[in-house]
Amino acid sequence: MKTISFATALLAVVSAHRLGENVQFGRDGGNLQAHARASNGNAPLFPFLTKLRDSAVEVLFGRHPTKDSARSMASISSLRNKYANEIVMRFNVTNMEEEKALAEASSRLFLDVWGVTRDYVDIRMPTNQVSPLLGLLPEKLQSSHFALISDLSRAVYDSLPKDTPSRLLGPKGNPERYPSPLTVFDDLFFLRYHPLKTVMQWMQLLESIFPEHVKYMSIGQSSEGRDIPALRVGHPGVDAGDGPRKTMVITAGLHAREWISTTTANYVAWALITEFNKDPVITKFLHHFDVVIIPALNPDGMEYSWQSDRLWRKSRQETSLRMCKGYDLDRSFGFGDSSDHTPGDPCSEDYGGEEPFEAAEAAAFANWAREQTEKNDVKFVGMIDYHSYSQQILFPYAYSCAVEPPNLENLEELAAGIAKTIRISTGELYSVSPACDAAMVADSTKLGFSRSRINEGAGSVMDWFYQDMSAHFSYQIKLRDHGLYGFLLPDEEIIPTGREMFFVMKYVADYLLGNNGIETVKEMSKDDDMLNQELRRRYMRR
Repeated sequence: MKTISFATALLAVVSAHRLGENVQFGRDGGNLQAHARASNGNAPLFPFLTKLRDSAVEVLFGRHPTKDSARSMASISSLRNKYANEIVMRFNVTNMEEEKALAEASSRLFLDVWGVTRDYVDIRMPTNQVSPLLGLLPEKLQSSHFALISDLSRAVYDSLPKDTPSRLLGPKGNPERYPSPLTVFDDLFFLRYHPLKTVMQWMQLLESIFPEHVKYMSIGQSSEGRDIPALRVGHPGVDAGDGPRKTMVITAGLHAREWISTTTANYVAWALITEFNKDPVITKFLHHFDVVIIPALNPDGMEYSWQSDRLWRKSRQETSLRMCKGYDLDRSFGFGDSSDHTPGDPCSEDYGGEEPFEAAEAAAFANWAREQTEKNDVKFVGMIDYHSYSQQILFPYAYSCAVEPPNLENLEELAAGIAKTIRISTGELYSVSPACDAAMVADSTKLGFSRSRINEGAGSVMDWFYQDMSAHFSYQIKLRDHGLYGFLLPDEEIIPTGREMFFVMKYVADYLLGNNGIETVKEMSKDDDMLNQELRRRYMRR
């Protein structure tokens, strides 16, 4: 039986009071349910209610580990053992030959490639591998590098959850730089990162507080039997019209170590939920569209990154090699695999499996999405897949630059608008490019060019959702920062990053409302003209 505890009820009352709502509790079928009804008043929250709310959060979620207790779980000595003498090196690249040399050398030495852009490649390695790596590189690259993170164990140690951060907003601690209409939990839940159990409790709490337009659900199970949690946000209006329910999907946490992606998805969910019936664009959007937010598509990996290895990337599923666990979920979807696809090394960070959808989480997501369209009258119109880091907005295709998406101009238009929205709202710069061009090296062929990747792009969830689910506005957004902290983004960046993506979501909502969310696209041609001459010219220019 699903019940709401006293602490949940108390938090609902206090939170709704701050939102200017009148919350009534009544017994319905033996269960205690919260029904929030908007009121004209917007009284300020009294100090004692703030204390009550904070106490309720502690009762619900437990007191968050303090700096000392969190660090006692992973003392500096144990971290030094786990990441002993490891660093992250940045190599500045200027041409395809350098990119290719780095790709071959890092693969040969089984190094962990953290970040790849047109301008740089970040590689994690033991210090005793620096000389062997440099020996495999061209002479120019041997001097075009520096230590981005010179002591990885210290960086991980410093990134552990803190007790009560005083830097609430922005890198300079300036609240005026990031004005926001949001009022609840900005100063509470999003001060720090949270483990999987807390995230799931928080998601369930949102359904309890806002039952009219929020539904908590599981889209399937992980390889270790954990639920993959999701929130469906939306409230069909009287003018929503007939036909399939248009739906946008937000995914995050495919890579376990990218904690900022999960937290950002939660922030966007909270912002959409609390701005409904307040912000005209958001309200209209949620009348006409649902948004499904899946903040932890890789729950096993997320749990492992909290309990054992902060820098774990893959899932935790068994592979053909017992000593090498896990699949890269963003290489596990059945799109972009050629007929002569080689499965790769199970010990590689990019290992996607011997067959598409071999990863349990990828299969669960695909089965859920297919069921939505086939049985639940859902029309997917787009998706955003959050990752970190490098501040990039990427669109299909990831698997190849030789094939042009049918609605390329619309993808580019919306991506450019997203980047502009971020620049205007927070001043941050995000680059825009096809995902296939984010990390490319080239070889000559009879067609004049061929592009292989430092990180293989086949099996991307973005490509699969765009193509197989016909979600014609699908993107991958790599969040903050540009690499100063890598995957260890400080918790004071959580709120600014979340606000950036809320502004993005609002822009996307307005855009989709303008064209009703459905882009008519031509059928994908299978002829040779898909090797578009303009596309060839564009990517050969580098």
